[in-house]
Amino acid sequence: MLSRKIGRAITAGLLALPLLAYGALAADDIFDLSPEQTGRVRVEKDAQAIAAISPDFKFAAPGKFTVAISTGGPPLATYATDAKTVVGADPDYALAIADSLGLELEILPVAWADWPLGLASGKYDAVISNVGVTELRKEKFDFSTYRQGLHGFFVKSDSAIKEIKEPKDAAGLRITVGASTNQERILLKWSEENVAAGLPPIELQYHDDDAARVIALQASRVDVIVQPHAQLVYIAARDRGIKRVGTLSAGWPERSDVAIATRKGAGLADALTLATNHLIRSGAYARILDRWKLAEEALPESRTNPPGLPKS
Repeated sequence: MLSRKIGRAITAGLLALPLLAYGALAADDIFDLSPEQTGRVRVEKDAQAIAAISPDFKFAAPGKFTVAISTGGPPLATYATDAKTVVGADPDYALAIADSLGLELEILPVAWADWPLGLASGKYDAVISNVGVTELRKEKFDFSTYRQGLHGFFVKSDSAIKEIKEPKDAAGLRITVGASTNQERILLKWSEENVAAGLPPIELQYHDDDAARVIALQASRVDVIVQPHAQLVYIAARDRGIKRVGTLSAGWPERSDVAIATRKGAGLADALTLATNHLIRSGAYARILDRWKLAEEALPESRTNPPGLPKS
């Protein structure tokens, strides 16, 4: 137990380091990372969703909706200032789903690599942790979509770059990405398209972490940062020196959706899809995303097991 508390304290300390390193304004004037979470969106039971749960489905714990979440960082999921409460957009959405099903929410923090085994074994009922829908994953799990998977294009606040929507908008720009990432794969294809069209290639520069990328941008060594959109939303709110000029589907040229993952054929996915669509219609869904500055990632509707990214 002691080592667990120490680990949580270390995690909280690491999350605070970039704030000190950049000398930026505190992020808690934008995002509530307190354990109390007084602004959380609560909803009433959804009778239609409850009725759609298969009578054969057995919850991991009676009366509870047990959800695995990986605390990768704000605004999606992180530890609160008490270093033990999990907060963020995914926990808030999980709470709204639990409310819809008339259940108490139980969050189990897990390492990202561990969620498939734990879900398959019935350790938890669902995974709500920025899991993208892929055809390979659909062979073992069911999915109920709840957000778009997006990368973001962010520039310095005083940059002359106004918008990046397609390959030609990035021609000749110096863009920082992580090596061997999905963003790198996409931008290499964009650069090839530009060259084929007689436009300048994209100059990719590689930095290992957020701090190095932001420093490179602020020092004008690069023109653009490209990485998962939610991460950059938090960095922009924290540092106040960068702004969004575009978004990009994480599955470009295909659409990439983020979904609740449940056990294949367990009989829960349709109920979660119905619950999500009710949250969308009621406006609760939009309020959750707005609370964490993720309105750009909203979906018009939830779908059960939509087409996923193809097997590579």
